[in-house]
Formats: sequence, C-alpha cells, structure tokens
Amino acid sequence: MATHDPIADTRRWLERAVIGLNLCPFAKAVTVKDQVRFVLSDATTPQALRDDLARELALLRDADPDAIDTTLIVHPRVLVDFLDYNDFLDVADALVESMDLAGELQVASFHPDYVFAGTSADDPGNCTNRAPYPTLHLLREASIDRAVAAYPDPDVIVSRNLATLERLGLDGWRRLLAD
Repeated sequence: MATHDPIADTRRWLERAVIGLNLCPFAKAVTVKDQVRFVLSDATTPQALRDDLARELALLRDADPDAIDTTLIVHPRVLVDFLDYNDFLDVADALVESMDLAGELQVASFHPDYVFAGTSADDPGNCTNRAPYPTLHLLREASIDRAVAAYPDPDVIVSRNLATLERLGLDGWRRLLAD
C-alpha cells in the first residue's frame, strides 16, 4: 500500500501544476530561491488549525522576505469537506484582521474539492484552486504588488489558466499529479 507524504505531494503539485502549467507566473521565482515555507499541520479541529495559522502568520510577518516569502500550510486532517473549509476562510480573514495584518499578509485557498461559485464540480477551471490536500497559502501583499507590477498583463492570467485547464481536462489534471 502506497504511503502519502502531504508535503511531497504538495511540492509535486506546485512544481507540476502551479509552475509547470504556469498557473501562477510568480511562483517559479520564489520556489527557485527556496523562499516557500511548507508547513504540515497536524490539526484535527478548526480551532487547532486557527492556532497554527496564527503562529504561521506571525512567523511570516517577522521573517526576512528573502528567507521566507510565502507559506503553504497543508492540513490533511481537518476541513477535508470543502464547504467546511470554505466557511473556515472567514475565520482566517478575521484572524488576519485581528492580528493587524490586513494590507500586509493575505490568505489564499486551495482544496482538492475546490468549486467556484456558479460552476459545477467537474468544471476543469476549478483546478486553479485545487491542491492535493486542504492548504492555506499565506502571501505577502508587497510581494504580490511587485510581481503584478512586473508582469506585462496580469489580467490575462485568469483567462489563460481557464483555457489551459479546459484543454487539459480533469483526466489530464489527474494524470499530471499522479505519482
């Protein structure tokens, strides 16, 4: 029986999907510079995950951006149901606010069952926010601003991603991430 390493699986997703398909044109630079922090949360309750998130927000806030530019908190044991996960995002945003980090840090969301409002579960476009495990992505807003300013046409990213994933399809997505 195969064993799964959530961090290795998440790294593979980052390399093959996010960077390999160029879903985020800004991800390659921080990955190559080893500025992505991967954290495996052993949380089994939303409160425990909130506590992990608070620690990681504080760590990222205080870290030198040249050492840690962004953090992926992989939490395979809590919020595996997408609707529960989606509800937790309000908790995450409230935590950012309560820590006075609004405008400095933000939380992006990835989940294996991610579904955008108004789409069906089998819409390949949902894969832009699908990761192997529920994952909270902590980002520095200054880094986002710099990356967007340096990118020739950031508005084209979403439409290009949707076209890429439509061509790939759900079966192609699964093959891309298969071991």
